[in-house]
Amino acid sequence: MTTKTSSHSADAAGAASQTSLLRYFFWPIVVTAAGLVLGGALGWQKTGTVSGMLTIFFICCVLAILEISLSFDNAIVNANKLKTMDPKWQRRFLTWGILIAVFGMRIVFPLLIVVIAAKIGPWQALVLAASEPAEYARIMHDAHLPIAAFGGTFLMMVGLSFFVDHEKDVHWVHWLEQRVTSVASIRGIEIAFVLLLVFGFTQFLEPARAAIFLPAAIWGLLTFLLVEVLGGMLDRTQTTRAAAGGGLGAFLYLEVLDASFSFDGVIGAFAISQDLFVIAIGLGIGAMYVRTMTIMLVEKGTLAEYRYLEHGAFYAIIALSIVMYAQSLVHIPEVITGLAGTALIGLSLWSSIRWNRKSGEAAE
Repeated sequence: MTTKTSSHSADAAGAASQTSLLRYFFWPIVVTAAGLVLGGALGWQKTGTVSGMLTIFFICCVLAILEISLSFDNAIVNANKLKTMDPKWQRRFLTWGILIAVFGMRIVFPLLIVVIAAKIGPWQALVLAASEPAEYARIMHDAHLPIAAFGGTFLMMVGLSFFVDHEKDVHWVHWLEQRVTSVASIRGIEIAFVLLLVFGFTQFLEPARAAIFLPAAIWGLLTFLLVEVLGGMLDRTQTTRAAAGGGLGAFLYLEVLDASFSFDGVIGAFAISQDLFVIAIGLGIGAMYVRTMTIMLVEKGTLAEYRYLEHGAFYAIIALSIVMYAQSLVHIPEVITGLAGTALIGLSLWSSIRWNRKSGEAAE
């Protein structure tokens, strides 16, 4: 009788777990199905062959996986900020935010780059993407330097802001993080470090490229500071708190952070496909899963359960920012970037599990 009861309990727990996962991933699955059908239809329309249709279908799948692997650390960092937000703003981040992420960063952003670089109108840029994808991809590739400088600087500041904190008392890489925490009381030290790093990289660039890299990096730094100031002002305003649950500033911060994470993925996607619309489908599918993982991490309290998971994510962010800087000198495949971030997060998860086990044994 006891065995049957235990079996029924296990079955019930398994069913509840599956239901919970389906609740989180229902819309990503729907978007995946719709996106892959749209990608297959686009492949058929372009080539008129089954092999062409399957090729586009496969590319969409690869791009979605690329986006998830590059942005998993983004989900953890988003969850760290999102857990303090009002549930209403959490829902808005999943709905409004996904529209901004998919249509803004995966369609409007690449078009805007070509509009500025080629000095043409938005409609001409859209026609160029549809009729001359190779030329469109070339323009996007040529614009990679200022994008890498801007995004790398913004992400470096995001990563350092987690470690340069005098109130931080949980350390993963203890010998390093303790030393960083000890100098956190020095005002502006992370800004000085980033500026020295930026000027250091410019020394290895040709004068013409350095003249592009440096202003873009400075703008990345200024954008981070402005978003921090604006977010603090909004979330301290009583009317904003009453109307929005104190979440508007955090929402804006998360959107800019998402954009910075997307820079490298969007540019890198053109190495896999030169078709803007295929890229938008593939990266859009991946972005939907990243948003859903963010909400799941918050609601399930995963960050509190695994104490070093955030550390791994912020180390991955710093690694990504350095890779974006290094790409101004040499080409680094996106798969290396994704694997490096995944490895750091996996290692931090393993360290967290070990710490939980040791703590449990000590308590016993």
